[in-house]
Amino acid sequence: MVTKTTKTKKAKAAAPAKKKTTKAAAASALAEQPEIIKAADELAPEIESQASGPAEKYYESVGRRKESTARVRVYTKKSTDVQVSEDKALIEVNGKPYYEYFKAIPLQNIVESPLRKLKSINRFKATVRSFGGGIHGQADAIKHGLSRALVLFDPNFAKKLRKAGYLTRDARAKERRKYGLKKARKAPQWAKR
Repeated sequence: MVTKTTKTKKAKAAAPAKKKTTKAAAASALAEQPEIIKAADELAPEIESQASGPAEKYYESVGRRKESTARVRVYTKKSTDVQVSEDKALIEVNGKPYYEYFKAIPLQNIVESPLRKLKSINRFKATVRSFGGGIHGQADAIKHGLSRALVLFDPNFAKKLRKAGYLTRDARAKERRKYGLKKARKAPQWAKR
């Protein structure tokens, strides 16, 4: 004998009701906290002055490698920009200097290689938003994006960067796994007898 269970009205009623918040409720909650409003009033002129200032001109480009993507913005360096040292470029990756984001020296060399190739390590500054893939793929994506942005800045850079191979999107990626195999080409162990 098969018994059938059904949901009762009591089970539905036992579920907690969601609270709906309205704009009026949110405004009254803010009115109860005057220190938040005071802090917002003090910061308002500072925010307005930053917003009204002239926007700095930049050249933006996207670089890719494997599963990594890097959005690069290149600015011409000003005298007011702080310089860490003569042999370090002014590149910020995800809010950190590139030598802090990439701890390994070979990865740092990959990131700054387009600027070193053009002998312009101290001429530009760059901000990068990098995501996806691994740390090595991100470094190569930044190199690709930085090279593309430098060509937008000056098309004469293209010859040197293309000869070095920095403008070519490196299409090498992991090969897909095939059915019946363990990896792309690795087969299970086979014995004749």
